[in-house]
Amino acid sequence: MEQFLATYGREVIILLMLWTLPWKGVSLWKAAHNGHKKWFIALLLINSLAVLDIIYIVFFSKKKPAAV
Repeated sequence: MEQFLATYGREVIILLMLWTLPWKGVSLWKAAHNGHKKWFIALLLINSLAVLDIIYIVFFSKKKPAAV
């Protein structure tokens, strides 16, 4: 494992960043747009390699219909 990271460490970090940044951007935008301040702070501070971001987008980011 050490040899793998020594050889491919930079590439692995770049791939993880390319995976995480779009999810992070979309989840933060949706949280801000929907007024979910606590979610926004949690998504901003917790780095979970996009797992928390995906959970928020799929399950919690749907805007509730406005009462008429």
